[in-house]
Amino acid sequence: MKKINLLSLSSILFIGTMAFVAPAQSAGNLAKVELGKKLFFDPRMSVDGTISCNSCHNVMAGGDDNRPNSVGVNGQHGGRSSPTVWNSGAMSVQFWDGRANTLEDQAKGPLTNPIEMGMKDHAAVIARIQQIPGYVEEFKKAFPKEVKSEKDITIDHFASAVADYERTLITKDSPYDLYMKGNKKALNAAAVRGMALVQSVGCTSCHMGSNFAGPALPVGSGFFQKFPVYPGSDFDKKYDLVKDQGRFEVTKNAADKNTWRVPTWKNVAVTAPYFHNGSVKTLDEAVKVMAKTQLNKELKSEEVNDIVAFLQSLTGKFPEQKMPRLPATEGKSFF
Repeated sequence: MKKINLLSLSSILFIGTMAFVAPAQSAGNLAKVELGKKLFFDPRMSVDGTISCNSCHNVMAGGDDNRPNSVGVNGQHGGRSSPTVWNSGAMSVQFWDGRANTLEDQAKGPLTNPIEMGMKDHAAVIARIQQIPGYVEEFKKAFPKEVKSEKDITIDHFASAVADYERTLITKDSPYDLYMKGNKKALNAAAVRGMALVQSVGCTSCHMGSNFAGPALPVGSGFFQKFPVYPGSDFDKKYDLVKDQGRFEVTKNAADKNTWRVPTWKNVAVTAPYFHNGSVKTLDEAVKVMAKTQLNKELKSEEVNDIVAFLQSLTGKFPEQKMPRLPATEGKSFF
């Protein structure tokens, strides 16, 4: 078997494997993170009280919902699969099409999407929060210089709190991480072969860097790729890969048709189904599809198995998440 140059792999392909840093844990920030966590879990932020952020980005699991397309208010289905929220703070843009520059921008979007959480507008979200005394007090603690009463609460405060909670959602110490730190027993032989294969096959031309989602870029500068790069394979029709035109729907630039933000490989083994439309159920099939559509290569079954073994080694340890106690709606109902 060909000897693998570990130094080459680590220095050229996977440079910057250190995880990004969560917000500083000052007392004020802890209050803000805790508030953001409660808002993230609270279905009262949706028009009918059925959908929370966690409904589609389940932090008790892989940070997604394991559905091809997420379900919003009134049982409506969106057209895309929910990306994982774990390690999302390391992404330079948010959403599959990169239409949100920051986690704060992203947090505002689903609230008023008629298919997702269905609120009329952001003012309606804030009006609801203002009627929950417990939340008013928590906003005062989280933003002591800005929020003195319920009238001071804004959607920017909401988004800032949720985003800071999401930035704490970091997975570390995957078998791959431990291997790169010197524990040669952390990866099995198949995963080591797979690590070499993703380089030689060409996967790491896109899936590089600390989050395996592209090079480090300034916030707001997305790393995008055409999908499929090589159209016309049987996979296009089988998995309906080109119907959704991706970033073009945002920019209306013809060059952006069927272009997408490169997703992270971290925890990819536990975030099925795959691709923007959730059309592929299994990781081994996703590897085959990517090899053909992006690199115009057909892999042998043993190569697929080794790459899957490597991808499985990227599943990190998930910090325990405890369900928060939400402030009570006192003496009335919104619904």
